[in-house]
Amino acid sequence: MNAPPAKSLLSTLEKRYARLVPRIQQLPPSGSRPLTVTGRVAGWITPRATRALAHLDGVRVEPEAVCIDASAAGRRLQVNQVLAQAAMLMRDAGCLRAWRDELLDVVGEGKTLGVIERAAIRPLGMLTRAVHLNAWTPDGRLWIALRSATKSTDPGLWDTLVGGLAVAGETLDASLLRESQEEAGLSPGQLEQRSPLRIVLRMHRRLPEGYQVEDVLVSECVLDESIPMNNQDGEVDEIRAVTIDEAWTLVQEGRFTVEAELVVVEGLIRRLLSQ
Repeated sequence: MNAPPAKSLLSTLEKRYARLVPRIQQLPPSGSRPLTVTGRVAGWITPRATRALAHLDGVRVEPEAVCIDASAAGRRLQVNQVLAQAAMLMRDAGCLRAWRDELLDVVGEGKTLGVIERAAIRPLGMLTRAVHLNAWTPDGRLWIALRSATKSTDPGLWDTLVGGLAVAGETLDASLLRESQEEAGLSPGQLEQRSPLRIVLRMHRRLPEGYQVEDVLVSECVLDESIPMNNQDGEVDEIRAVTIDEAWTLVQEGRFTVEAELVVVEGLIRRLLSQ
């Protein structure tokens, strides 16, 4: 008996995944230095950001590293105060893409050290955690979402049905449920049967504004077409269910974001291996 047409894609998808990984496992930008926060390694700061913070109280620039330590400041400060001032100085110096008014956790060596404005994360090369939902129809098609043409990053590209960053003080599960409601109008009850979040890999990618260090996590579920899905935050223009072959065509055409391609291709491989 011949294998189903989609099954024949397995080898091709595995080769695509092998070529994709080097694109998202890159060294820090030239001239970057390790960044420590309260004595723990927490990022890779760009030369431009280093210049912006060189004279900030609570920041110490050394030949091999840049250190943020509120206890070393000339006046009594909390680490979050120093991080907030650092973000504003980088904004004023033109280091940030766009101010988001959203706080993310600052993580160093597995410990949460403070919080900082989201836009400041990449110039400092700090770790973020992105949660994705790969949702399938009962007949094996994949739900995907078209990013709004007005989004500041990757406008008009296809994405996983749900994808977003965990914000400060939020568990990964809570982040996924929040993003699912915002991006697809899904309630927690509709996602009760989803799989636990698992990490795909930790991404290291040079960006124009800095360095993306990101844990990419995914959960999977089955969602029937009778379930209404509607974007709530204005960041998605279309939600569509596509066959495996259609998803592969979009991958080949470069129509997915890099992060979504990683999650989708890895998900397709796992799907085909389980058949």
